Amino acid sequence: MTQDLTTPDKSTVSRFAFGTMQWGGGADESAARAMYSACREAGINHFDTAFVYTDGASETLLGKIAAPDRDQLFIASKVGYVGGAGREVIHRQFDQSRQRLGFDTLDLLYLHRWDNDTALEETFHTMAKLQSDGLIRHIGVSNYAAWQVMKAEAVAARFGTRIDFVQPMLNLVKRQAEVEILPMAAAEGIEVASYSPLGGGLLTGKYTADAASGRLATDKRYKARYGPAWMHEAAAGLARIAAREGLAPATLAIAWLARHAPQVRPILSARTADQLTASLDGMTLTLSDRLFEEISALSHDPAPATDRLEEE
Repeated sequence: MTQDLTTPDKSTVSRFAFGTMQWGGGADESAARAMYSACREAGINHFDTAFVYTDGASETLLGKIAAPDRDQLFIASKVGYVGGAGREVIHRQFDQSRQRLGFDTLDLLYLHRWDNDTALEETFHTMAKLQSDGLIRHIGVSNYAAWQVMKAEAVAARFGTRIDFVQPMLNLVKRQAEVEILPMAAAEGIEVASYSPLGGGLLTGKYTADAASGRLATDKRYKARYGPAWMHEAAAGLARIAAREGLAPATLAIAWLARHAPQVRPILSARTADQLTASLDGMTLTLSDRLFEEISALSHDPAPATDRLEEE
């Protein structure tokens, strides 16, 4: 393994990140290298992976491709999606992740999801020890509700540490994070790196075709997640606006999210460099007020956290 003690801290991390969930699955090494190069040329230095992605191939490819630039990068991975978040599982998965990546130290390690069956004291004592031992720089949690983050934060404080990042889902048709997660993160000084900015491909416009194939057509989880008819109507509306403007729907989806939630670090992803281009274009597109409002009108504002609206 290589020692990497000079990598960027979160203050120098790029506004946008790239998620390698497809690497080693829908994207082979050649495609992964092309996407990595495109990201670096666009100024992205934050790369996100996980122990469970493509049975480890994602981490292996990321480590191989990113090794020459390691001291310029912010590398995040996740543990605990399978097996819970107990001490043994965290250590075993994290050690395997480091071996795959070839890096002694990770900049950010997330707990991939909430674990009802393990005491938070065990989980965060383990994470705190990894941090104090210099094996991870920052602690994150993914797919946590706001109350779960705050409960975990209180436990982490007992061990002299804190939660630095949260990773929720956020896009034009999935905006639940706006209700409590984003305000909580702002109040607590927690960074937000949000995933699925294109709604699993829905917001690329490809699912408006009768013969569309992809995760929304073949994966029952994504079918359920993006099944409501209004979401498909919103995607069709976005595609119409994009056609009128001479832009890709994905470009508008990314530009909308960047303006709508300026405190968030969206995690882009793709299977090919050609696919990725539209998202990268969205990083630098400034929407007019008219266009921003038109796109926003396609979506539903999430219900507020309180019913006492008359007091706001």
